[in-house]
Amino acid sequence: MPTFAYKARSQTGESVNGTLVADTCIAAARMLDERSLLPVQIDEVRLAGRSILTGRTRRISASKIGVLYEQLADLLRAGVPVLRALNVLSKAAGAPALAAVLREVHDEVAGGQTLADALEKHPHAFAPLHAAMIRAGEKGGFLEDVLTRLSDFVQRQDALRNKFIGSMIYPCVLLAGALGAVTLLMLFVVPRIRSLLEAQDLPWASRIVFGISDALREQYLAIGGVLLLAGVLLAAFLHSEVGRGYWAQLQLYAPGIGNIYTMVALCRFCRIFGTLLANGIPILHALRIAKDSAGNPILARAIEQAAESVSAGESLATPLARSRVFPPAMLDMIAVAEESNTLEKVLVEIADTQEARTARQIDLFVRLIEPMMLLIMGMMVMFIAVALLLPIVRMATAGIR
Repeated sequence: MPTFAYKARSQTGESVNGTLVADTCIAAARMLDERSLLPVQIDEVRLAGRSILTGRTRRISASKIGVLYEQLADLLRAGVPVLRALNVLSKAAGAPALAAVLREVHDEVAGGQTLADALEKHPHAFAPLHAAMIRAGEKGGFLEDVLTRLSDFVQRQDALRNKFIGSMIYPCVLLAGALGAVTLLMLFVVPRIRSLLEAQDLPWASRIVFGISDALREQYLAIGGVLLLAGVLLAAFLHSEVGRGYWAQLQLYAPGIGNIYTMVALCRFCRIFGTLLANGIPILHALRIAKDSAGNPILARAIEQAAESVSAGESLATPLARSRVFPPAMLDMIAVAEESNTLEKVLVEIADTQEARTARQIDLFVRLIEPMMLLIMGMMVMFIAVALLLPIVRMATAGIR
């Protein structure tokens, strides 16, 4: 919703300035009237941090959100009221986008909404899962604990994500360097050598290299158009229901990366599910909230089916085992935790253990990718070199004879 800056006067004639969030200018005036304020001027403002192209607030990084939850929990635990805490945090926020969102949340809470409802209106900053957990904390009277756990959860997930992205930077740079080197060879080196070799019968490797070089120099617009069309069609396919199903299967079962992705998703589910249970949310409600955190439709469907089985009287480990997605060791720990009534504690322990193990798998995977990239780059350059040298060797051999 848009934000309006207003100038108004109170019943005593005192001038009051501020901002509020409303659907329209008329709605903003109505809100001021409900606060016993006489509107003098109301103007819609463009908040810092909004995209120039779309007008929407830019997505805020998870690290900033994690720090925000921690600071808000500390202020509330120190006895600072929610409205004052939000005002303090909005002024102290370093990112303009975050400060703008916090001002909007402050105005919405001041207008009578709960903190969870106000946060839920900003999905670009606060995930629906976070709003659901904060709503449970508000109802149960343990909001500070929920915010502290959320802060720890968000920062852990952000650290794992950054570790994976950081580990993939070097292989991606190698791949880009290889493609750049091959492209330069095809555009500038191969054509000069070709003029010296056209008179003789060329081997198949040389014909392939020369054909690719000609295509890159003469048909670059057509090649770019085909690649663009292929990208558009692929994006449309992945957004379709069938495409999403194939992509979900590829995420879970792709060689090498599939197991890592599955464990990251399961760790995220276990941590959120355990955190919800620790905050007093019933198991069925917690399962239905946490299923979306897996980030994969196949996993979400398996968790939803597990929730239905639990509502019918089964234990949690049994329906999860039928999905054939959860590792046997994880299922055994969940089964034991159910029997000992320590499920929320064990789930968080599972997340801690598996995240550390997954981080080691990511390191190993990246270490294997680096030599593979170098090998692929070397093979491409070697193929081009051999394709260019073969005709030269033939010419030299024919000259000797």
